[in-house]
Amino acid sequence: MSQWISTLLKILTIFFSISQPITTHAQPKFPCKPPHNTYPFCNTSLSIPNRAQSLISLLTLQEKIQQLSNGVNPIPRLSLPAYQWWSESLHGIATNGPGVLFNGTIKSATSFPQVLLTAASFNRTLWFSIAKAIGIEARAMYNVGQAGLTFWAPNINIFRDPRWGRGQETPGEDPMVTAAYAVEYVKGFQGQFGSEGDGGFSEKRVLEGSENGEGLMLSACCKHFTAYDLEKWGNFSRYTFNAKVSKQDFEDTYQPPFQSCIEEGKASCLMCSYNQVNGVPACARHDLLQKVRDEWGFKGYITSDCDAVAIIYDYQNYALTPEDAVADVLKAGMDINCGTYLLLHTESAVKQGKVQQKDIDLALFNLFSVQLRLGLFDGDPEKQQFGKLGPRDVCTNEHRNLALEAARQGIVLLKNENKFLPLNKKRVASLAIIGPAANDTSKLGGGYTGIPCNPKSLLEGHRDYIRDTSFATGCLNVSCDSKDGFKEAIHVAKEADVIVVVMGLDLSQETEDHDRVSLMLPGKQMDLVNAIAHESKLPLILIIMGGGPLDVSFAKEDPRIASILWVGYPGEAGGQAVADVIFGKFNPGGRLPVTWYPESFTSVPMNDMNMRADPSRNYPGRTYRFYTGEVVYEFGHGLSYSSYAYKFFAVPDRISLSGSFIKTDLYKKSLYERKYGLNYVYINEVASCDALRFYVHISVLNNGDMDGSHIVMLYSREENKFRGVPQKKLVGFTRVHTESYKATEASILIDPCKHLSTVNERGIRILSLGYHVLMLEGVEHPILVKT
Repeated sequence: MSQWISTLLKILTIFFSISQPITTHAQPKFPCKPPHNTYPFCNTSLSIPNRAQSLISLLTLQEKIQQLSNGVNPIPRLSLPAYQWWSESLHGIATNGPGVLFNGTIKSATSFPQVLLTAASFNRTLWFSIAKAIGIEARAMYNVGQAGLTFWAPNINIFRDPRWGRGQETPGEDPMVTAAYAVEYVKGFQGQFGSEGDGGFSEKRVLEGSENGEGLMLSACCKHFTAYDLEKWGNFSRYTFNAKVSKQDFEDTYQPPFQSCIEEGKASCLMCSYNQVNGVPACARHDLLQKVRDEWGFKGYITSDCDAVAIIYDYQNYALTPEDAVADVLKAGMDINCGTYLLLHTESAVKQGKVQQKDIDLALFNLFSVQLRLGLFDGDPEKQQFGKLGPRDVCTNEHRNLALEAARQGIVLLKNENKFLPLNKKRVASLAIIGPAANDTSKLGGGYTGIPCNPKSLLEGHRDYIRDTSFATGCLNVSCDSKDGFKEAIHVAKEADVIVVVMGLDLSQETEDHDRVSLMLPGKQMDLVNAIAHESKLPLILIIMGGGPLDVSFAKEDPRIASILWVGYPGEAGGQAVADVIFGKFNPGGRLPVTWYPESFTSVPMNDMNMRADPSRNYPGRTYRFYTGEVVYEFGHGLSYSSYAYKFFAVPDRISLSGSFIKTDLYKKSLYERKYGLNYVYINEVASCDALRFYVHISVLNNGDMDGSHIVMLYSREENKFRGVPQKKLVGFTRVHTESYKATEASILIDPCKHLSTVNERGIRILSLGYHVLMLEGVEHPILVKT
């Protein structure tokens, strides 16, 4: 009995230690304080590997095991304080997870738009700037003991199915866009170089670290690795779902964002997901986790999603015992478990011979190396590079304006009949705004939101323009299960010169652990819109909030609904941003980063991971690259108050893959293969992809009365159509400022190995010979790729 009580007390101690958030201090607790600064791991003149190995050598087995959880207990004898690895920063410092507290000197942080809306800006510079601002606020919060240094963002899974509850957190459905966002977020947040494109920050550096780039302002984490995009649908749950993915889809859709995040972004953390990938838990996929290190050059730590190790035994029944589950993940390459499972079962796994201390030591080496790169063992943080950041660097006017700009650039004008918008403020005496989210700032953020600095509702934003703005909820909540508020809403609408109806989604409809089953507006929202349109006799402005695509075909085709805007979850400045667009202070230019499907798409099984269409089983495919069915609005759709025309004015006509461009030992082999009908080149045969790169120079003419920033989207399609080739794919994008009735030049860099290549059925990347057609809206240019 005494042994049982002792075990129970041990478990309770572990539970309470990992679940306790960081205690708020005027300054964070840190190691290597005098007189404990004489250890080799405190010696900044030594290399990071040597310092990490030194620290590992000083720990007992039990102390080592204590490091394998997100909540780490202190080790007083070495003066090592407690540390919490789990903090969140998806689109601002969030309250999810125990690493962040808003109960100290800092009470709030800037809430930027949810990622999907920010992605709709298609602006790399903006993405980098937002991440940089979030990073500054995060480091400031660390300096006052209200956050850690390791944050688990961004979410770079592909928004594969429109019903997915977490699609709002991602940059959308396109792998190239998602990869580009990942790179900019990680670089900005960790304190590295920004993008050279779009007038980027290539000449500016946030972090003046060492020449080899080891130093970090913060640590960003690319998640969820991999093929994770289902919460709960039918009998399928993210905790037990086996994602069955073809080699072709795996390499051309699911993996590219993670590869770019690591190779180009230099992310210092990777999170493995709950689901299985082709029958093996993601956190136990030794082949995938080692490829990340061996081939992609990953230098960081790998964490599980929370309790993702426990479910390997408890729910998935993949492991025979808890000790086997621990052995599976540690030997696969996972370093830390969000949760208690490794704390509880690693020691017994060692005693049973299933885990060796070298497995644990390798995990600790990866963990300590990241902490060392963050300066955690360099002494007093106030005396370090970022030690002066504090409360004055949070919720600044600069960050507020950046949040406003992000929301304005992301807003998508879906419909604008007879140029109903923009409104002329001088011609509007009264305005009605209707909808349960219109006067609720808690609806502005979406998932993984913190406490915003100074949120402004849509109602407040419109009142800044029209003082006589009235409001009615119309529905009691976003679910809109009854018509109880219809009468009041119709009355308010009839009294106004202009009517704005705010409909769409909130976190009751889409969120973590909750997928949608329908693409229609929730409840009786459509009935409310139709009732107001019928009774008011005035054209309506329909604002759609939320992340997931909606079937608003009724509004698209209804002439009574003059304009439709998608505003996503626009963040704390959303109220002002939406009003600025409606009244023409800002010329909208955002484009949809996802396809908006009709309701009939819900007959497609959400658990089917195949991207390509399969007519033999009436499977329509997924995303704009492969989907063959009807759409409500296509990927990339977005109107402006101006109209634009394009012209290619400098672009090559051909790319020649002569012997100098093919690796010498493979050139004869490739010639032989093409002699007998193979019409492609393996990318790994190309000697120098950099030598093949070229710029596409484009003239963009603004034919409207308003200046505006405009997104140029360059697509390609292959004339040589082998099995599974995309219908078209985005190969480049940029956002340029244009002046009314003037032409502006845009330049897009094309890397044929990356942008013009595709993946065959064996999962091998190839470059097709023959014509590749570059496409802008209404303009095409063929390029011949030949040997």
